[in-house]
Amino acid sequence: MKTWRNASLAVTAAAVLALTTACGQEKGTQNTNGQSVGAAAPAGAPAENAGGYGSDYGSGGAAQGGAAQGGAEAGPAGQLAVWDSKELGKVLTDSEGFTLYRFDKDSASPPKSNCEGECAKTWPVVSADGAKPPAGVDASLMGEVTRADGTKQLTLDGWPLYRYAKDTKPGEAKGQGVGGTWYAASPEGKKAAADSGAEGEEEAGAAEEESGEDAGTPADLAGLSVRKDPKLGEVVVDKNGMTVYRFQKDSAWPMKTACTGDCLKKWPVVAPVDKNDTEGIKLKGFVTFDRPDGIQQQTIDCWPLYTFAGDKKPGDTNGQGVGGTWFAVSPEGKVVK
Repeated sequence: MKTWRNASLAVTAAAVLALTTACGQEKGTQNTNGQSVGAAAPAGAPAENAGGYGSDYGSGGAAQGGAAQGGAEAGPAGQLAVWDSKELGKVLTDSEGFTLYRFDKDSASPPKSNCEGECAKTWPVVSADGAKPPAGVDASLMGEVTRADGTKQLTLDGWPLYRYAKDTKPGEAKGQGVGGTWYAASPEGKKAAADSGAEGEEEAGAAEEESGEDAGTPADLAGLSVRKDPKLGEVVVDKNGMTVYRFQKDSAWPMKTACTGDCLKKWPVVAPVDKNDTEGIKLKGFVTFDRPDGIQQQTIDCWPLYTFAGDKKPGDTNGQGVGGTWFAVSPEGKVVK
């Protein structure tokens, strides 16, 4: 009995030490990608969830169509081609004419896929083996990334490429804009966008002038970076330039969230971000929080991070002070008031 008790105390002490390391004064533990792992994950959190991205997979959840069978097993791309869509402009396709997509929650620098498990059934990955660039496209933009299962996934300008299970014939792009994170890929690896062309560029330029933003497209931003707000000072923004917030009813020690259910519709979580995909952010307590609802959430200083659905464009801070509990976040993870 004494031996069992000593072993039990040793295990408990080790667990407390691991938790303190992740969210205390020292650096957190890291996985193979250099991303800190949240030792403060609540007990009972799923060991495997579909990346925690829910509806980002599409409304169907499970895969439909033969292209998705086999989950993350990569299908060949062959000779890539370019489809000239009236709605989206020039769109990259595989050899069969199916639209290829990129995922905003992936990383291009370094290339990294965050679509695994159920996600990869709805968004089948594209194999790098035998892929050839279309005419007029710089072959140096093409590359590959090794996925967790060892398969080689095709990348374009660093972005991993996918098909969409609900595209059942060539010329479809039903995956465009799904979850606000999935977009058809242009031949240069950018996001295909509606109303592309000179008129769209003029409108985008006018919007930038009106908002006072001059940082370029969201694709130019790191996963998390810092913006100088004229009223609030330095605040954290996500890869789309949207302001990041903290909830005063959350807790960093122990790490807990008070925003669940319908709250997440107004305050979407910030998905995990690789440490190498940050600029100007203090990396103390920069860990992934495995929420009780199975969603993975990025933290700074162990505080869970959110964006606000009421912010419509980069630079908006409409969530600041809402309910006296929601505030923009400083580069150190503190609330900005």
